[in-house]
Amino acid sequence: MATHKAIKISDSVYWVGAIDWNIRDFHGYLTKRGSSYNAYLLVADKITLIDTVKAPFIEEMFSRIASVVDPSRIDYIVSNHSEIDHSGALKETIARINPEKVFASKMGAATLPNLLDLNYPLVAVADGEELSLGNVNLKFMETRMLHWPDSMFSYFHKEKVLFSQDAFGMHLASSSLFADEIDPAILEYEAATYYANILLPYSPLVLKLLDKVAAAGMDMAVVAPDHGPVWRKNLPALLDNYKSWAKQEPAAKVIVIYDTMWGSTEAMAKAVAAGASAICPTKVLRLDVVHRSEVAYELLDSGALLVGSATLNNNILPRLADVLVYLKGLRPANKIGQSFGSFGWSGEAVKNIQTILLEMKVTLIGESISAKHRPDEETLKLCSLLGKTTAKSIKGE
Repeated sequence: MATHKAIKISDSVYWVGAIDWNIRDFHGYLTKRGSSYNAYLLVADKITLIDTVKAPFIEEMFSRIASVVDPSRIDYIVSNHSEIDHSGALKETIARINPEKVFASKMGAATLPNLLDLNYPLVAVADGEELSLGNVNLKFMETRMLHWPDSMFSYFHKEKVLFSQDAFGMHLASSSLFADEIDPAILEYEAATYYANILLPYSPLVLKLLDKVAAAGMDMAVVAPDHGPVWRKNLPALLDNYKSWAKQEPAAKVIVIYDTMWGSTEAMAKAVAAGASAICPTKVLRLDVVHRSEVAYELLDSGALLVGSATLNNNILPRLADVLVYLKGLRPANKIGQSFGSFGWSGEAVKNIQTILLEMKVTLIGESISAKHRPDEETLKLCSLLGKTTAKSIKGE
């Protein structure tokens, strides 16, 4: 008897994935609500498994499959994405069920053997190609660099199910599989956090993909991603959110991120925030209590990034350096910003922050502000003015 049960998501499709309640870090991204590794079983003349799971969760996947069919009856496996949180169980799955064929994108067919030490003939499918499962078809759409070179969608036209791999997903472990059964505030936060930390660097490609999906006439009743809940309602809103995030249009919100040694930079940050918050919504993020992925989330709908640090060893404080390198890799667009900070005898941090902001293509506004030892009243007034000027600029005032 199967310990774990599959969940039906359409007439012919079942969720057979696994829930990871305990994961809290995903490539440096804080997954404070855990995650899931979604695999799907399509019951057709040729029974097909769409993706697998992270290797330690293979027994949970097989238990769910067994609640629907004997796993040995699976004819085909489709790998939409080679990353090992989805392909980690593939080699062992192939060994157990000996499928007739395993399909992947052209890049996936090249990546999987190397990634998994997999000696198995893979069938490479092309963008737009259709695969007959006997009584129904699957259609493939390449989604290269969203977010790996091998990534692709699989579309089950008959029941309007889009298997979207990492697109439209989120890191969220839940006993409820469907998005419409989960608190909307949690969904909104986790979906935006996922986009900000995973897909933001590929935003120009996201816009092209959304146009490609629209042109292909994909009428979606269900969107089944590889992480998080399955979407069966409010799908236009989901697509609209992705379009909005991908456009990265400047928003009237300021974030102030900083780290401090003895409180001087913190006093400056508070003054900056006071000036900005008089004009528009402002978030203040001190990096000993805020994780880098939370900063990325707040930056997603912000138009301005103001950054402060004390100087340590002629450089930026380590936590701030970590966050700036992380943000730089995410390539946020259309931001304005500036640096500020305190120092004892050298003061390189402020200039070094500016250098990184320029590398991020942040447009510097006004002048940076430095304070030796402690900011005096005049310096704090300048900090407040920096916040106010920045907020007015993003509001077009």
